[in-house]
Amino acid sequence: MRNQIEFVVYGKYALFTDPVTRIGGEKFTYQIPTYEALKGIVESIYWKPTITWIIDEVRVMTAIQTEVKGMRPAKYQDAANDLAYYTYLRQPCYQVRAHFEFNEQRPDLAFDRNENKHHNIAKRAVKCGGRRDIYLGTRECQGYVEACTFGEGKGFYDNYGEINFGPMFHGFTYPDESTSQDWQARIWVPTMQNGIITFIRPEVCDIVRTIKKGKAKEFKAGENFKAVEDEYIEMFGEEK
Repeated sequence: MRNQIEFVVYGKYALFTDPVTRIGGEKFTYQIPTYEALKGIVESIYWKPTITWIIDEVRVMTAIQTEVKGMRPAKYQDAANDLAYYTYLRQPCYQVRAHFEFNEQRPDLAFDRNENKHHNIAKRAVKCGGRRDIYLGTRECQGYVEACTFGEGKGFYDNYGEINFGPMFHGFTYPDESTSQDWQARIWVPTMQNGIITFIRPEVCDIVRTIKKGKAKEFKAGENFKAVEDEYIEMFGEEK
């Protein structure tokens, strides 16, 4: 597929939080990464408002294991500490395949739609380990990115068959990514086949809930937005 990148992301811990378990201050991870978490990782590798990243597939490379830790987060009502238990994934490792498309909801950035340059920068950024820090769900779970070929290597669930994870959070739809100008949350039912989860596109999700009304930020070249050519020179010190 055009505009596609492939990489492996791993770390010591991951916490892809189930929103239902956050009400009492304690957090419990999903068994697999959400679409939104992987999209955040890809955007930490490289992102511009001109493009929208679409997560195609994720391959679970290591066994799904959890570890519970006692934490002392700040209370909501004052500055004192509370006691809570967070459940993390241990030694997570995933191969990810994603591609970008131009954001048609941003006609103000049409001047920046240079497919080859965005793709080249994205591939270079993968080889560099990302442009920003990588986190596996939450900030305390540092992640690391390396370039790879999707499907290569041995995965724990290669011949495991099918696993259904039930309804879970898919991701957010932001005002500048939708014609409705609403901030929405999406739900879906993922299925893993021999370690690989193929994500449905955001617009295909059947269960969508509007969180609040929103408005897309406006960008203007030379004022609050840099052209891709200037971004490339800043990153690699040369013209392309």
